[in-house]
Amino acid sequence: MTIAAAFVVFPFCLAFAATSDLLTMTIPNRVSAILLGAFFLTAFFIGLGFGQIALHLAAAFMVFAVCFCLFAANIMGGGDAKLLTACAIWFGLDASLVAFLVYVSISGGLLTLAVLLLRSNENAILAARIPAPRLLLTSQKIPYGVAIALGGFAAYPSSPLMQAAFAQLS
Repeated sequence: MTIAAAFVVFPFCLAFAATSDLLTMTIPNRVSAILLGAFFLTAFFIGLGFGQIALHLAAAFMVFAVCFCLFAANIMGGGDAKLLTACAIWFGLDASLVAFLVYVSISGGLLTLAVLLLRSNENAILAARIPAPRLLLTSQKIPYGVAIALGGFAAYPSSPLMQAAFAQLS
């Protein structure tokens, strides 16, 4: 049953964060806190050693350092930085972390282009009564939590934590 947490918690938190960011332009702190706490519980029950957990922590600290600099330069939002850091701990210092960050970057670029296209056609969208979140059209922010979630969904199956969970099921 505890292995099921590896299959459910991470995707659910990402879906919640993406939806919240899309609709309200905020990512609740509790999502990142749940991701961090659930990682440690899941890692313990799956049987990751202290050395492996230390590598996951190192990945999170490295991502946090970069995100902190981007936040300080007003390039990245605080919720996005916390979510990206909380996600990085699930991937560890592994090729899956690089894949995750590449997927997030590609998703983020495509998301930014889509949002800019929507905003440039705001009057037509409103006149046609096409349902679109009002904040998405009026805010100057990009809901990057959506890109983080898409990158997480794409890279998660190859993460070390999922591989360990699959190994325990076999």
